[in-house]
Amino acid sequence: MEKNIIKNKLKDKLTFKYRFVVLNEETFEERFSFKLNRLTVFVYGGLFSMFLIITTFLFIILTPLKEYIQGYSSTELKRDATNLVYKVDSLNQALAANDLYIENIQQVLKGEISRVTFNKDSVLEQLSIEKIDFAPTALDSAFREEVEQEDRYSVFEQAKKNTDIVFTAPIKGSITQDYSTKEKHYAIDLAVDKNTPVKAVADGTIIFKGFTADTGYVVIIEHSQNFISIYKHNATIYKDQGELVKSGEVIASAGSTGTFSTGPHLHFELWNDGYPVNPSNYINFK
Repeated sequence: MEKNIIKNKLKDKLTFKYRFVVLNEETFEERFSFKLNRLTVFVYGGLFSMFLIITTFLFIILTPLKEYIQGYSSTELKRDATNLVYKVDSLNQALAANDLYIENIQQVLKGEISRVTFNKDSVLEQLSIEKIDFAPTALDSAFREEVEQEDRYSVFEQAKKNTDIVFTAPIKGSITQDYSTKEKHYAIDLAVDKNTPVKAVADGTIIFKGFTADTGYVVIIEHSQNFISIYKHNATIYKDQGELVKSGEVIASAGSTGTFSTGPHLHFELWNDGYPVNPSNYINFK
């Protein structure tokens, strides 16, 4: 009985109707009025509160305001971070390629060049090449004739390409040792007075500037058409790695640095497509 009485009292309190009246303060004229009870106020108040909470949540999530909440990062920051990751990866690849290139250049400077020789007859025997019929077919003969006709005229075009670059003498002096493949001396030595200016043989970029115990101060310049010029035993180097130089521009002064040097001179090398070439074929040292 007591529980029923309490429930009825609570129900009466929640459903007891009130009248909400709005009056004019001066004339006490009734503007509007409506009936309500506690239960209606609780229901509509709760619905309105939920509406405000959901609206505020969506407004924050769907607008840039979420960036001001701790734990969220801006879209621009994420985009910049992604771009930086790509740039770092590209730089790592470029550094790896550059390190490999410099390592190969250092092997050239130190003379660590090995030639591989093999007996072609033994290779042919091992592969049983003698069993293969090398007689050309009619189609192969026609193709070879077409290629030979094209090569007759491409020789002149190739000659024109090779004359695009003109080399000048890096220094004036007497030749003390010529280029020799038998002696494995892939350079020309020019005896000069100490501190004689050493000049770039053509336009290019300084790709190496350094010192080695054997060859002293060394400068390497990269030119067009895959040419590389190397200047060793210098007393002083005036250019830095990465600088652009013009043909005839002073890059160093001659000296006698390094254990391989026996007196003031310039050890000059010229490379093309990764192989040493005779500088006298391209430069007049007289």
